[in-house]
Amino acid sequence: MIRIDSDTTLAALVTERPDVTPVLEDLGLDYCCGGQRQLAEAAAEVGLDPEAMIARFDQTPRSDEPVEWAGLGLTDLVAHIEATHHVYLRAALVRLDGLAEKVLTVHGERHSELSDVRALVAGLRSDLEPHMLKEEQVLFPMIRELADATVTPDSHCGTLHNPVGMMTIEHERVGELLAQLRVRTDGYAVPDDGCASYRAFYAGLEELEADTHLHVHKENNLLFPAVLAAEQVLVAAGRL
Repeated sequence: MIRIDSDTTLAALVTERPDVTPVLEDLGLDYCCGGQRQLAEAAAEVGLDPEAMIARFDQTPRSDEPVEWAGLGLTDLVAHIEATHHVYLRAALVRLDGLAEKVLTVHGERHSELSDVRALVAGLRSDLEPHMLKEEQVLFPMIRELADATVTPDSHCGTLHNPVGMMTIEHERVGELLAQLRVRTDGYAVPDDGCASYRAFYAGLEELEADTHLHVHKENNLLFPAVLAAEQVLVAAGRL
């Protein structure tokens, strides 16, 4: 267990205490692509004293469930990401894409921002679906091969730095789209005339945002560094 203070990074905080992610989401703090920032820097971004932010974390009920994914090896972590996040995301994107069209059709004349929201949801789907395929068909098989390797595996991609770098860039693009969605929906606030579908749509978007942030955190801040470190061990040992 780490001691949480102003020098703790957002990534380390979430890995140690994923139950505080709703606080970070509420504050609009990026802990996945921006996970290497320290709490002091993050607090300054939102105009909070670091100790006040830590106090909010301390007030958040701590889950009794162990953070099993934080200690998984490469192969098990890849399997966890596929089974937990990829399965969820594929179903959620289809459902939310349909709701986006439905809500725009019914409420678009009164709420012009829904046109932008519809486009952002379509952009997320067009980015994330091929992104997951590339992970499942290219990167994750390479990681599984690396986990069992005694020599650096041959690959048309070269080292794992190349696909990992590409996935990281694509994560940043998804993070930008999610940030724009939060702005255009006013923090997923349903207007007074919003129907049940409107409420379900915005609640689903908020859930997708939180799940995707945690998903990207597991890859950017746990999986990818571990993969590159494992590959470097083989390179340093001269097992090319």
